[in-house]
Amino acid sequence: MPDGWKKCKEPVTLSTLDAVADELLREGNNQKVWLLQGDMGSGKTTLVKALVKQSGIEDQVTSPTFSIVNEYGAGRNKVYHFDFYRLKRDTEALDLGFDEYLISGNLCLIEWSEKVAAFLPEERFEIKIETLNEHTRTIYFREQP
Repeated sequence: MPDGWKKCKEPVTLSTLDAVADELLREGNNQKVWLLQGDMGSGKTTLVKALVKQSGIEDQVTSPTFSIVNEYGAGRNKVYHFDFYRLKRDTEALDLGFDEYLISGNLCLIEWSEKVAAFLPEERFEIKIETLNEHTRTIYFREQP
């Protein structure tokens, strides 16, 4: 990984996912905008499920591939989960009020963020998921700037 990236302490499997989510929540607690990068099927939504659970939110997490955004939690403990895979134009995100979500003060977890790169804040927490095999991933992270 390039300079500035850190690696999660342990290889990521379903049995270590909650501990990895805890580590990421500690490391990224200064940021409200998180970018989750990885190939299709690498486990981005599975990681979101663990992050939401470890945040104390009991809502069922599902992929927002068709709805584009899902909201979990209530009050001050909300998490917004975006999946921009299906966007045809980046301005479609603005039609959904993406800019308002970003300044809401709530955690925004964004899959396929490269499709809305023009609208992302400089200050953010980035996560890269690398597939090692069918059951194991390596996760890298960094805080920007």
